[in-house]
Amino acid sequence: MTAALASDTSGSAGGLLPGGRPASRAAVEPDDSTPVLDVVVPVYNEERDLGPCVQRLHTHLTEAFPYRFRITVADNASTDRTLAVAQALATQYDEVAVVHLDQKGRGRALRTVWSASDAPVLAYMDVDLSTDLNALLPLVAPLISGHSDLAIGSRLSRTSRVVRGAKREIISRCYNVILRGTLRARFSDAQCGFKAIRADVAERLLPLVEDTAWFFDTELLVLAERSGLRIHEVPVDWVDDPDSRVDVVATAVADLKGVARVGKALATGALPVAQLRREVGRAEIVGAGADETAGVAPGMTAQIVRFAVIGVISTVAFLLLYSLFRTAMPAQVSNLLALVITAVANTAANRRLTFGIRGTRHAGRSQVEGLVVFGLGLVLTSGALALLDVLSPGAGHVTELVVLVIANAVATLLRFVAYRAWVFHPRRQSA
Repeated sequence: MTAALASDTSGSAGGLLPGGRPASRAAVEPDDSTPVLDVVVPVYNEERDLGPCVQRLHTHLTEAFPYRFRITVADNASTDRTLAVAQALATQYDEVAVVHLDQKGRGRALRTVWSASDAPVLAYMDVDLSTDLNALLPLVAPLISGHSDLAIGSRLSRTSRVVRGAKREIISRCYNVILRGTLRARFSDAQCGFKAIRADVAERLLPLVEDTAWFFDTELLVLAERSGLRIHEVPVDWVDDPDSRVDVVATAVADLKGVARVGKALATGALPVAQLRREVGRAEIVGAGADETAGVAPGMTAQIVRFAVIGVISTVAFLLLYSLFRTAMPAQVSNLLALVITAVANTAANRRLTFGIRGTRHAGRSQVEGLVVFGLGLVLTSGALALLDVLSPGAGHVTELVVLVIANAVATLLRFVAYRAWVFHPRRQSA
């Protein structure tokens, strides 16, 4: 660890907050003996592409990067001549190093190299160099300056220019929707092989990351985000490698298992994110304009996913309550009681989880307005039951439930629009 990093952890660039938390990050101070940036290129049986990759990367860094750098080739137990090619490159270039691992796994390679590196900023990229290297300096500059803690290239930004097949595009976007809906991730692209991290941050996070393969990136990013660290995103130009050997299906299955594992760890407290947030997370902004109700509202996609999940849970609860009340009460009374009970819980859950509003300010108003919105649902469901009674007098309980599910689906759509445009509109919450 360099002197610059030592000063960062001691808080010299702005002092410590209570509990030893750094108020700001120190900028990296280059010296003549230590590279500022260590770029890792994980490889497995890449004897053909490794040479051109390293030569192109070395040329770019020499011409465009203003500080000392190192390129580390991490050989993941290759069975061809990849290791020999890497060693030849290390002989040719002073800035190239080689690390050989006896086991496969991109995550394992990154953890091994990053944990041992003396560079204050660590990065990695895929050997195919699908990402335009002009994005490298914008990727690492915020880490060098202390502005951010991690940085990722994003192929899903509106200004990114991407060339790839429909299958990969759909899988990538679906995966990121899953991350936003399940792990509340706010970063846009977890899978782009173009990322960087400050070494002092890596030192704290890497021991907690379990995955040794492709899910390593996602797990690291989720842990960092939950710990209150800043993730910088850079729009990239990216061209798909048609010769990629990644097994998309197997990787997708492994990723979903990883999502479930990390979600469980977060829910049970197995990951010490609260402690990390206190110790290394960035301080919350406090000032005259701070508002206890102002959370960070998720994007539209995340809002839809969360609203849908809450809606499913509310619908199940509503049907259970309706069935319970129906054993002793008429259909309309059972519908009213079940709807009111679930309305209060639904409004509170959507206020906090879907629209990111914290604190108690306007909470009472939100509940009243939420009941008004649910009044629309009452009209729809009660009207549906009345219509069923006219069209099919004496219909069975199962038929009633089917009609209520359809009516609730329509009411749910109207409820989301009303929540977003009226009840939880940001301007009304901050007024």
